[in-house]
Amino acid sequence: MTHLRLHAAFPLQLLVLASAALILLPLGYVTALALSADLAVWQRLWATRIPELLTNTVALAGTVALLTLLLGVSTAWVVTRFDFHGRRLWEVALVLPLAMPTYVLAYVYNYLLGFGGPVEHLWQTVAGPQARIFSPQSFWGATLVMALDTFPFVYLLTRSALLSLNVSFEEVARTCGASHVRTMLRVTLPLLRPSIVAGTALVVLYVVSDFGAVSLLRYQTLTYAVFQQMTGRSDNTAASILSILLVVLALLFLLAERWFRRKSRFYQTTGRYRAPQRAKCGWSKTAAFTVFLAAILGAAFGIPFYLLVQWSLSPEAQAILDTRFVGFVWNSALLSGLAATAGVLIGLPLAYLASRKPTWLNLGCLQAAYAGYVLPGPVAALAVLVLCLKLTPFFYGTAIVLVVAYVLHFLPAGLQSLEPALQQVTPNLEEAARTLGLGVQATWRRVTLPLIRNGFIAAWVLMFLQTMKELPATLLLRPVGFDTLAIRVWLEASEEYYQLAAPSALLIVLVGLPALALLLSRDWRAA
Repeated sequence: MTHLRLHAAFPLQLLVLASAALILLPLGYVTALALSADLAVWQRLWATRIPELLTNTVALAGTVALLTLLLGVSTAWVVTRFDFHGRRLWEVALVLPLAMPTYVLAYVYNYLLGFGGPVEHLWQTVAGPQARIFSPQSFWGATLVMALDTFPFVYLLTRSALLSLNVSFEEVARTCGASHVRTMLRVTLPLLRPSIVAGTALVVLYVVSDFGAVSLLRYQTLTYAVFQQMTGRSDNTAASILSILLVVLALLFLLAERWFRRKSRFYQTTGRYRAPQRAKCGWSKTAAFTVFLAAILGAAFGIPFYLLVQWSLSPEAQAILDTRFVGFVWNSALLSGLAATAGVLIGLPLAYLASRKPTWLNLGCLQAAYAGYVLPGPVAALAVLVLCLKLTPFFYGTAIVLVVAYVLHFLPAGLQSLEPALQQVTPNLEEAARTLGLGVQATWRRVTLPLIRNGFIAAWVLMFLQTMKELPATLLLRPVGFDTLAIRVWLEASEEYYQLAAPSALLIVLVGLPALALLLSRDWRAA
C-alpha cells in the first residue's frame, strides 16, 4: 500500500519540483545578469540614478506608511469603538478604495489637482488669481494617491484585531488610574501592534512595487526606472541591476515585518475574556464621525468614482464604445482567464503536497512560489523577457510570455486561498476513501476537489481580477496592437484624455468589486 502511494505521488512530486524551478528561473536569471554586469555599469548607475531612486522609493514608502497608519487605525477605531447611525454602512464602505487601481486614482487626481483643474480654480477664488496649489506630479501628489488607495489594508487588519481584543486589559489599566488616552497608548495600541505592522507592511510592499501611479505622476522610483530602462534605453542590463535593488528592498521590508511580528507576539487571555462594547453616540458625535469618514471615503473612492461615471457618459466617451472597445474587454478577459486558470493548476499541486507531505522539499517548493511577493510588475516582466529572448525567442511577442509573467507575479494571491482550503480538509477523509477502494485520482476527484471548491473558486477569481488591473507587465510584454483595458487607461490618461480613459477605468473598478465581496465574505466578522 505504501509503495503504491509513493508510486502515485512520484509524478506529482516531479510536477511540483518542475513548477518551483520554472518560477525561480526568471528571477535567478535576472540576478545572474545583474551580478555579471560590467563594473562600469554599476558605477554609472550609482553615480547618476541609484541614490536618487533609493531615496525617492524609501521616502515615498515611509511617508505613505505613516499616513495610512493614521487613516487606517483612526477609521478602524471609530467603527469598532463607537455606535452611531450608519456605522455598519461605513464599516463596509471603507474597503471600497481597494477596488480602485492606483493608476486610475492617479489620473483622476491629475485632473483634480493639476494646472487649471477644479481644485486650483476653487483655491484661486479664495486666495487670488495667481495662487497655486501643489502639483500632483510630485512627491506629495504620489503620497496622497498611494495613501488614499492603500489605507484599507491597515484598516482591515486593525479592525479585525480590535474586534477580537480582550477589553479586560483596558479595564485593569483604568482601575489602576490610567486615563483613556494613556490606556490607549500604553495598553490597546501595543496589543494591536502585530496587526498594525502587518497592514503597514502590505502598504509598503504595495508602494515599493507600484508602477501605475508613479508613472502617471512622473515621480521617479525604482519601479518606474526599471520600465524606463527597458523601454527608453532598451538596456536590460541596467534594468536588471535596478530590479535586483528593488527585490532586495522589498525583501528587507518583508523580513523586517516578520521579525517585528515575532518580537510583538501577544496572546489573549481566555478565562476572563470580554468582547469590546461600542459607546453610544449622540447627534454631535454622529455628525463628527460621519463628516470624518465621508471626507476620507469621498477622497479615496466617492469623488473619483463619480468623475469616472460622469466622464463615461460624455459624448467623447460614448463615441469610443465600439467594436474596438469590446476587443479591449475581450483581450483583458482572455488574458486574465488564462493566467488565473494556469495559476490555479500550478498552485494546486504545490499547496497539496505542502499540506499533505510537509517535507522540507515540498515546503521549499511552496515558498519558492511565493517569490512573486517581491517581484513587482516590471521586474517580473523583465525576468520573463530576458529568459524568453535567451531560451525561447520564438515565443517573444506572443500572449504566452504575458501569461507566464502574470502567473509568476500573481501566483501568491492564488496560493493564499488554496493553502487554507486544503489545510481545512482532514487527510482522514482521503484515507477513508482509499480504504473503501478509491484510487488516488478518484479520491482527489470525488472527495478532495468538492471539499476545496470554494477555495479553488476564490483563488481563480482573485488571480483573474488582479490580472485585469495589471499594467507594467502588460505594457512591456503585450503583442503588438494587443491592448487591454489597463493599457487604454494608461495611454489615454498619459495624454490627459480624461473622458476617453473613463470607460475602461470604470469597468476595471466595477470588475474589482467581486474581489472585495470575496474578501468580506471570507474575512469579515459580524459585530
